[in-house]
Amino acid sequence: MLLAAPTTGQDFASGNDIAARVEAMGKAMKPGQGFAWEPVVRDGERVAALEYWKAPGRPAVHPDQAEYAIVIAGAGTLRTGKSMEGGKQTQPGLIEGDRIVDPLDRPLKPGDVLLIPAGVPHWFGITGDRLVLLGTKIPAK
Repeated sequence: MLLAAPTTGQDFASGNDIAARVEAMGKAMKPGQGFAWEPVVRDGERVAALEYWKAPGRPAVHPDQAEYAIVIAGAGTLRTGKSMEGGKQTQPGLIEGDRIVDPLDRPLKPGDVLLIPAGVPHWFGITGDRLVLLGTKIPAK
C-alpha cells in the first residue's frame, strides 16, 4: 500500500499559478532591475524557484550544485564553458566572473530543459524582453 505524503501548501503549483506568478514578478520588477527570484515549491532546503531575467547577469559557477531548469517564458541564450576568467566568490555556493573561456552558446525558448553540472561556468543572455526559468539546484555528490 502506497501512502500519500502530507501536503504542506508548498508542494504543488498549477500551470495557472506559475503563469500568474510570472506576470506578477514582471510587473513588480523596478526599472533597471535585471533579475528576480521567487520560490515556487519547497521541501525543507530543496527549492524549485522562478528566475526572471530582464538583463544578463555575470558568468557564474556553482561549485557544489548542478542547476536544472525549464524555460517557462521568453527567450535567451545559455552560454557554458570549461573555465571562467576573473572568478570571485560573491555568496556561499556562487562564484561570479568576467568571461567564459571557449564558450558554447545554445538558444533557449519555452519548453527547453537544461542541466548544468556542478562546477560548469554558465551565463544566461536575454533575447527580447525576458527569460523566465523554473529551476532548482541539485547538490553534487
